[in-house]
Amino acid sequence: MNIGDVVMLALPLVVLVGLLWALTSAFKPRDTGLSDAERYQRELAARSAANQASQVQAALALRARIEATTQPSQNAAQQTQQSDQNRIAIQAQAARTQSTGQSSSHPAVMPNGELNPQLAVQLQSLVRNGQRIQAIKVLRQATHSDLLTAKNYVDRL
Repeated sequence: MNIGDVVMLALPLVVLVGLLWALTSAFKPRDTGLSDAERYQRELAARSAANQASQVQAALALRARIEATTQPSQNAAQQTQQSDQNRIAIQAQAARTQSTGQSSSHPAVMPNGELNPQLAVQLQSLVRNGQRIQAIKVLRQATHSDLLTAKNYVDRL
């Protein structure tokens, strides 16, 4: 065996090995991992979403605190409204006793201390139509109550 025979035998073997290596590297699955830029963009998007969610949560908490401090509770508002109604009823009764004896067929305040339903409906329609000042005037005329009491009552309608 001489050198020519070895080369003739080795050369096709080297070419075959090279061809197999080229085929395996060509058909080898690509690295499905993310590039550094893609990974950075995804991390940045996740941090941005988390930051936005925390800001929204903080804003909602602040809004709830503000609403809790600026709006009285329902029970307190009802108690205040009842006390205003009672004050209006007392003032109306006092005005009636001081009046000249003229009585209307529909008193503004019922004997139980509540407003006449017709007056209440009239006040509500005035408030719905944006005529709060007119509603306060009507209530003051009907019950002879002071301005603050009438305003507080109309504001709660």
